[in-house]
Amino acid sequence: MKFLNDDFLLDTPLAKKLFHDYAEKLPIIDYHSHVMPSMIAEDYKFKSITELWLGGDHYKWRLMRNCGIDENLITGKADDFSKFKAFASVMPLFIGNPMYVWCHLELKRYFGFDGALNADNAKEVYDLCNKKLNEQDFSVKNIIKKSNVEVLCTTDDPIDDLSYHKKIAADKEFGVKVLPTFRPDKALNIESGSFLSYIKELENASDMEITGILELIRALIVRLDYFTQNGCFISDHALTDYTYADCSDEDADLIVQKRLSGEEVTPAEAEMFKTYLLIALGEEYAKRDMTMQLHVSCLRNPNTVMFEKLGPDTGFDTINSSTQPVKLAKLLDELNKDDLLPKTIVYSLDPGDNRLIESIINAFQGSVPGKIQHGSAWWFNDSRFGMTEHFKALSEDSVLGNFIGMLTDSRSFVSYTRHEYFRRILCKSVSSLVENGEYPEDENALKTIVENVSYYNAKRYFGL
Repeated sequence: MKFLNDDFLLDTPLAKKLFHDYAEKLPIIDYHSHVMPSMIAEDYKFKSITELWLGGDHYKWRLMRNCGIDENLITGKADDFSKFKAFASVMPLFIGNPMYVWCHLELKRYFGFDGALNADNAKEVYDLCNKKLNEQDFSVKNIIKKSNVEVLCTTDDPIDDLSYHKKIAADKEFGVKVLPTFRPDKALNIESGSFLSYIKELENASDMEITGILELIRALIVRLDYFTQNGCFISDHALTDYTYADCSDEDADLIVQKRLSGEEVTPAEAEMFKTYLLIALGEEYAKRDMTMQLHVSCLRNPNTVMFEKLGPDTGFDTINSSTQPVKLAKLLDELNKDDLLPKTIVYSLDPGDNRLIESIINAFQGSVPGKIQHGSAWWFNDSRFGMTEHFKALSEDSVLGNFIGMLTDSRSFVSYTRHEYFRRILCKSVSSLVENGEYPEDENALKTIVENVSYYNAKRYFGL
């Protein structure tokens, strides 16, 4: 089979039909990303393929380090072509890694390069990409429009003034909704050394003094309302592990006051506080018909030397094996008691949690199809194998047809090819059930499933 031909990953006539006739051309709702709204507002033009590809992509950085590439050619001050050539030189080693497919899909779809990148053709590809990037229709806004994106959600701190989102919304010719996501991690991470300085920033943003738990919650609600006024329909929380510990009003207030006085809090107190605040915020999300995202089981910055040298989000985070998944059930249950459980998406970086998540969330469904979602295979798991296993868990333990589909979780403006990758694997997985005699070859039913999972479920779920 020719490399990345029109039918790659589509191993049956049915899979080909489902993808090409139904899934391929649907718009993209990217409800979780890390792209910079400033770059969209300013319609940024990349100076080179190195800036676009290697400027902040820790996926690529990890692979380069694995191949012994000097750090100067990864995050250092080496010139753009040297960095690009270093990456190109090790690309042939990435066989089976999704990065190999993603990169070549991006080269093919955005730049018209139909070959395989390596050290020998690095200069040719570098020049081709840079020539394209210098064209006017390769500005950030045009790249997004070329990608058939309908809605794009950025990741934003509660203190953000959302000025870039307002500027984007004012551009009526752009036509893509770029909406903020409410991510109050800095307010939850009470054990962090930066917590006190962050509280001062939150006080300024909310125009109120924070002296205890009630004031902290009110300040966050002020900012939440500001976010929803600017189109926000989704929140996000990054958690090292599933979080739950009983915490009374009095306990929560004492913990906050203790920290505000400059004292450190214990790990147990930190978890009590996080639980209390998560529940309070979850109730507010429910009142506003917002969706709560929980990203769980990432071990952040285990390499102390490199963290001190480069800081966070530089390619050193790892999967964290969850210790007490029962806490997820307790958190959902507490919110559910007063009928204030919001639509919730649970993602675990640990693929061993797939079946566990399905079983827990299915105990809390109701009122909305797929109200509690098992989020898309994430980060280390958005590979062919990871997505296939995720589909298996969804189909065998839950309802695949209610799944809200793919997201990019990316800092790159050309990573929308991951939606193509996802849709191809989806069509392959669905067709295999038909080929095995486990589902009838009912084109209308199958069409509905792949279209819904690719696009329509998310559109309905978020009320877009």
